[in-house]
Amino acid sequence: MNLEVHLDERDLAAALRADVRTGLTATPKWLPPKWFYDARGSELFDEITRLPEYYPTRAERAILAARSAEIARITEAKTLVELGSGSSEKTRLLLDALLTHGTLGAFVPLDVSAAALADAVARLDAAYPALSVRGIVGDYTRHLHHLPDGGSRMVAFLGGTIGNLLPAERAGFLGDVRGVLDPGEWLLLGADLVKDVRTLLPAYDDAAGVTADFNRNVLRVINHHLDADFEPQRFDHVAVWDDGNEWIEMRLRAREPMRVPVRGLDLEVDFARGELLRTEVSAKFRPERLRDELAAAGFRLRQRWTDDDGLFTVCLAQAA
Repeated sequence: MNLEVHLDERDLAAALRADVRTGLTATPKWLPPKWFYDARGSELFDEITRLPEYYPTRAERAILAARSAEIARITEAKTLVELGSGSSEKTRLLLDALLTHGTLGAFVPLDVSAAALADAVARLDAAYPALSVRGIVGDYTRHLHHLPDGGSRMVAFLGGTIGNLLPAERAGFLGDVRGVLDPGEWLLLGADLVKDVRTLLPAYDDAAGVTADFNRNVLRVINHHLDADFEPQRFDHVAVWDDGNEWIEMRLRAREPMRVPVRGLDLEVDFARGELLRTEVSAKFRPERLRDELAAAGFRLRQRWTDDDGLFTVCLAQAA
């Protein structure tokens, strides 16, 4: 199996320790959303994507189903790179279109989970025997320089994950992607659009409580890896729309005062009743903001598509 490892369990453990210490000693407290995703967190997120309230996955899939052939014609990409690839299920629409167009020779999925990536690469090898599949175990904020050079590449960053980055982080990430691409190569970016709050909020606070369980999972991850004593049921799930920043914030709210030992860090964390711990930001975009941020990073927006309901967008930008 063609798997290149630049991130191992020791790296992940060190990053978790650093993030948890920094976030839980900050005012206000915060944690990065990447720590939702142990095996249970990934299962919960897969369940979220099938909920009636959660529109982004369905909307993006509809765009890709309708536009992948057009994307293949415009880009004639020989190498497709996917950042944060997961199972690469939606990406098969692009793979099929590019293979049908006759240009694609290689697929390079990058993800932090070696086990998940190995499974995905094995399934892709079986499904596409004529395609060279090379998995890279790495963090897309740190390991882009390990992507293979040249070959008329298109980098795909889908799912609206760009919205989980704060503005300065987003600018740095887009600049880093541009830095590894040659002029004329491509970025395919999925982004959620600003819309009515009555549509937005239920996507992050579903009636069945799956998102609430997913949000609390970050506490279980800390318990498991850092020998902490969080009791997830003592925290309420909160999702709010920040109109000024045009993003959803997911938070955990302490139901009562508590002191939580995190023995792996030799740390005790105090929470006041009602204190909030921010676990995710999910920015929503206006088309002109996407265009301007891409331009600032050195990309020229070539095409932009939306689903029939105008909920989500996929942008095709070319390195200038």
